[in-house]
Amino acid sequence: MLKKAIQFMVISAVAFAFLNAIVKYLGDFNAYQIVFFRSIGTLVFTIPFLLKNKISILGNKKLLLILRGVFGVITMTLFFISLKYLSMGSAVSLRYTAPLFAAVFALIFLKEKIKHIQWLFFLIAFCGVLVLKGFDTQIGTTGLILALASAFFSGLVFIVIRKIGSSDHPVVVVNYFMMIAVLTGGIMCIPYWKTPIGWEWALLLSLGIFGYVGQLYMTKALQLAETNKAAPLKYIEVIFTMLIGLSWFHELYTLWSVLGIVLIVIGLTLNTYTKTSK
Repeated sequence: MLKKAIQFMVISAVAFAFLNAIVKYLGDFNAYQIVFFRSIGTLVFTIPFLLKNKISILGNKKLLLILRGVFGVITMTLFFISLKYLSMGSAVSLRYTAPLFAAVFALIFLKEKIKHIQWLFFLIAFCGVLVLKGFDTQIGTTGLILALASAFFSGLVFIVIRKIGSSDHPVVVVNYFMMIAVLTGGIMCIPYWKTPIGWEWALLLSLGIFGYVGQLYMTKALQLAETNKAAPLKYIEVIFTMLIGLSWFHELYTLWSVLGIVLIVIGLTLNTYTKTSK
């Protein structure tokens, strides 16, 4: 089961890495237009699934579902914009600091307890952020703020999903997110609309496919294996993203940037393992 879960998580990581690469490649398009295509591509899968299985598209906890969608759109948009300013590996690593914010929000809003050792792991990850910003001259303030803001709202997404719990089917939650993203992205991109040419249509529409595959196989992996064994594997997305950045976009990573990214990944991996261990 664990072997199968690892295979699924690798597929998920590769899918998300390609999604990141395509967004980076389509840098001339406004972020809202990318959000629009990313979302409409996933709706092609979620709506038929809900209709086929006779699951209510409206869901039960409508206010929380809307809130999850709004926070999701904000974090997605900010991350896509950050890719214009940062190397892909750095942007993804900074976005993955979301569990740090989620833990603090859970402590405040859900009264969840945090193990003492987790604070040490959070500190390790935070030191990675400091190394990236303090020693890597390629990390600009604008990109850093955008990526961390994306992580902040992603942390809020975690809390809202926890509040929704099992009241709504996971696909209903994703579908709400995508519908709100389509509406927001579609309306906001009107002043900046750029008509895709040739191959760009395929790339834009593929965003939804890669996003759906990444989410689907990550879910399958978490269902097959214990969370503390499968969840840390999601951070291999950083490795795949960096490799694509190096080979396709000729991105450069200094020793400081690699050290910062490694500290972030180690801190978050240890936190995930500890949090989900009995």
